[in-house]
Amino acid sequence: EVAKQLTATRKQAANQLGRDTSERMQGLAMEGAKFAVELLTSAAGVHGLEHIQFLVAANKGGDLRPMAKVASGGELSRISLALQVVTSRLTSVPTLVFDEVDSGIGGRVAEVVGKTLRELGQRYQVLAITHLPQVAAFGNQHWQVSKQDMGSETLSHLHELVAMARTEEIARMLGGETITATTLQHAEEMLLQAASH
Repeated sequence: EVAKQLTATRKQAANQLGRDTSERMQGLAMEGAKFAVELLTSAAGVHGLEHIQFLVAANKGGDLRPMAKVASGGELSRISLALQVVTSRLTSVPTLVFDEVDSGIGGRVAEVVGKTLRELGQRYQVLAITHLPQVAAFGNQHWQVSKQDMGSETLSHLHELVAMARTEEIARMLGGETITATTLQHAEEMLLQAASH
């Protein structure tokens, strides 16, 4: 009886999660994409009467198929972010950590992800590990992590980048080790645009 009640609750939650996540994916440069939660019947056990499979149609008009089999790295990153945004409303966790949620994306899509992370940051503390300047530019604070070999061990260093140091790091992320006047100008422009959103 308890398992049947769990199934009924899961069906309702699955439909809502599918709708909300699909809606959120539209704003992450996945126009026309769909997300659904499928409840697959399994033997009764401590986890209920079913197990769960995520389905996705990454393109408009596509059929829903198992996410693990069809989603690319960039799609998985954005679907993961959409799920985090949707489910974050249901939790009381004050901090969200995104470890390279921007994997497999770039350009305009990276900017959209940066905006989404900033939006989340209005309600939660958001820590995002990124290698993309489009995402880093949207942060309210920017920290750099570096590693140093010290004989038999490696030490990690963390320091906050402010003012020109931040602009130089965005420029380095844009253009590599050699920072030119052009990359610095582009970095300044990127930071100004992100600040205006």
